Amino acid sequence: MKHRPPHLTKAQRHTGIGLVEVLVALVIMSVGMLGIASLYVTSLQAKTTSYSRMKAINLAQDIADRIRANSAAVSDYALTESTTPDQSNCSSRNCTGTEMAHFDLYEWDQLIRDTSNGMGLPGQIKRSISITGDTGTSTATVTINLTWQEKNSGDLTYSLQIQI
Repeated sequence: MKHRPPHLTKAQRHTGIGLVEVLVALVIMSVGMLGIASLYVTSLQAKTTSYSRMKAINLAQDIADRIRANSAAVSDYALTESTTPDQSNCSSRNCTGTEMAHFDLYEWDQLIRDTSNGMGLPGQIKRSISITGDTGTSTATVTINLTWQEKNSGDLTYSLQIQI
């Protein structure tokens, strides 16, 4: 026969076990909450990067459409990173193909600056347009490059090639 102390009841002898179970459950929940917070931060970063890529695609498609519309002056759309397009106004008068190309590049450059300063692509945007092939016939290849600095990802580049 087991001897039990007369002054301790059954409820008083098992009080510490419930506290340990609560502490283990708290640790498990804490690890789970940290995992959820990590997933949330990762999804926010992916959302920002995808938004930046969408803006770059829209900018590249914009100038590609302008080049297709003025394909007779495709060679005038060549643009280096350091080139600043001339300001011309073809919205209120008829322009030659070359003047329209300069006007398109100027407007596109303004769109890039607005996108860079507003809620678009972060940081300084580097842009270039190169043309290879014969621009007198329909065998020219136009390559449009946009590069920007993405937080936590470094430099990202979007490149679009079209045949004119």
